Amino acid sequence: VETGFLAFILLILSVQLVKTSSEHDPYKILGVGRSASQTEIKRAYKNLAKEWHPDKNKDPKAEEMFIKVSKSYEILSNEERRSNFDRYGQMDENQPFGQSQHQGFRGFHNSFYFDESFFHFPRSRDFADSKYLLHHAQFNSDVLPDSHKRPYLIKVTSEWCFACIHIEPVWKETVQELEPLGVGIGIVDLGYERRLANQLGAHRAPSIIGLVNGRVTFFHQAVVREHLRQFIENLLPQRLVEKITDDNYLAYLDNWHAENKPSVVLFDQVPVVPLLYKLTAFAFRDYVRFGYVDQGDTHNTRLLRQFNINTYAPTMLLFKEDTEKPVDIIQARGMKRQIMDEFVSNNKFLQVPRLVNQQLFDELCPVKQFHRRRKYCVLLITGEEQAFLPGNKAFLDFASANKKEVLRFAYVYQRQQQPLCLSSEIKNIFRGQCASVVILERRSQAGKVLYRSVSGGWNGSEEDKYRLHEQLELLQKDPTYLSSDTTLPELNNEMAPMFLIQWMNAAYDYILQIYDDLLYSNWREMMPILSLIFSALFILFGTVIIQAFSRPPKKDFVEVTELTDITYTSNLVKLRPGHINVVLVLTNASKTALLRKFAKEVFSFSGTQTLHFSFLNADKHRHWMPSLLRSATDVMQSEGHSDEDEESSDYTGHVLALNGYKKYFCLFRPVFTGDDPNDSSSETSRGSSRATSIEVHHKLDRLGLWMERLMEGTLPRLRVPAWPALEETINNSSTES
Repeated sequence: VETGFLAFILLILSVQLVKTSSEHDPYKILGVGRSASQTEIKRAYKNLAKEWHPDKNKDPKAEEMFIKVSKSYEILSNEERRSNFDRYGQMDENQPFGQSQHQGFRGFHNSFYFDESFFHFPRSRDFADSKYLLHHAQFNSDVLPDSHKRPYLIKVTSEWCFACIHIEPVWKETVQELEPLGVGIGIVDLGYERRLANQLGAHRAPSIIGLVNGRVTFFHQAVVREHLRQFIENLLPQRLVEKITDDNYLAYLDNWHAENKPSVVLFDQVPVVPLLYKLTAFAFRDYVRFGYVDQGDTHNTRLLRQFNINTYAPTMLLFKEDTEKPVDIIQARGMKRQIMDEFVSNNKFLQVPRLVNQQLFDELCPVKQFHRRRKYCVLLITGEEQAFLPGNKAFLDFASANKKEVLRFAYVYQRQQQPLCLSSEIKNIFRGQCASVVILERRSQAGKVLYRSVSGGWNGSEEDKYRLHEQLELLQKDPTYLSSDTTLPELNNEMAPMFLIQWMNAAYDYILQIYDDLLYSNWREMMPILSLIFSALFILFGTVIIQAFSRPPKKDFVEVTELTDITYTSNLVKLRPGHINVVLVLTNASKTALLRKFAKEVFSFSGTQTLHFSFLNADKHRHWMPSLLRSATDVMQSEGHSDEDEESSDYTGHVLALNGYKKYFCLFRPVFTGDDPNDSSSETSRGSSRATSIEVHHKLDRLGLWMERLMEGTLPRLRVPAWPALEETINNSSTES
């Protein structure tokens, strides 16, 4: 009985072994005979790989079957492995074949059929993969920001992935081709960097990912070097490089003024823009414009003749303000990325660039760190109107002739950079009538600078050039020559696209990604994108559109309301908390002149939603101002005014900032400056005779500075127990203007 039972057990084991061997037999898996040729094996593999690819087949066993098919092809496609399998049933290339013959049952277990290493493939190091391995912290701190300057090609792999080994030769060739061009390379191991893989949305190996501008895109085509190269090229933004011909090259070069960038033009014999040039353009797109000329095109003969281009080697020309003569040129048969980078980075700025954002200001005028790294910025504050053009051209000529390393020349448009030009110090320098030059040195990232203005303004005359040259020479001898200091506000970003354009660009990227994920049914990777899109739509329709309909349109004038019995309560007594009414006191005779001056001085503050602007006619309400000042007892006693003085005082040109809710006001007393607006006198003109129109006009000369202090909250506040009533006391002889 025991002998029969033992025989039964051996029979069951034999059946299981035969069954297992048939399941893992590469010939049976591929469905070919043992005498099949390599062509038949390859054809069978392609058909089965296409059938069982996990992206195409949703069968739960598809991935397992795909691995078996790939492993079987790996064995049979190599004649040495195939021969070893036919002789020993062995597939582990790390173990000496034939060893199983001499190890009995233990050796049998280590054979192809039972060895767990059938699905275990140690990571290969022959291609120095370790230097490309990415970690979560390093990816977010280095790779993600760097993807805004160069694209990254990332392979997601695993130690338990045979298909990863199958694509390794193509991956090696692709890296050897693309890395010298400037493409970043990365490898993510699913077993060790699961957190990073989840962030990328990669949940299986092998996967290949493109990363550009922080956006992740999956590669879904056959892993062929040409496909991977085209994949990277398609990820780059459109119109990085403009095609230049005889018809448009003048317009392209002349556009330096609007773009505020130098222009690079590459001449080459190929009809399509080389990938190397596109990658260089992507890296420096924020600084330089890039154009391409096909030397073989018959429409470019005039262009080649004008710049005397050698047609036997690629040539790069770099233009700045002078569009007829390049400032730099390189020519080389084997154009390398390093050569291109050095060529462009040495010419990132125009001779005299316009400061269009804070980043450009920081790069042109860096903060002083060491004495020997001192940099001075010569800044021209000017306008874009026709009258300023001769002076601007003269400033460019002066800067081109003064190429000292420590000096950087730049200019700003007063209208485009109002926060800078309306700051109190710069405003005193620039009066809007002529351009002005300021020499400054940045001392801190917070905006602190040392500066000195060049006296006499700037109109580009020889005298102006001599004066500026003289002051720059004095600065070289004595760094303490910059005697004034101030804190400059951050510059406006003139090149920033509107919110709607930014949102449309982002929406376009997300739509492309959704289409890609739908095409390949990659739902798990698509869910974060759908969540972001629905969030963006909710924000757009919930805030932006509602505000667009509810917010009144911005006006290009100042709306000034007269305080009367009808408007007094709503504009003062019941003014909302946090709101202030700025009230101008005038008379019938001074109404026209003062209102015009008042509107000019407060226009830059009119965009503030909490400020309201009104005027009070002292001819109609002559007792209101004395009553208000009388209620501020402490202040009026300290100034020694009596009630009789207040009744007889001339309050024309006074301005009050009234906080109706908190019951306090700030008072502006006219500074009667006469013909000199820079006069520091603060005495109010008083007298029985009526002031001339010029004198009345100058009463508000310092109102702009007072408004700045009001916005800063540094003005003294006079508190009142209650607002006096507004009584109608209109003379029969007075008429409203």
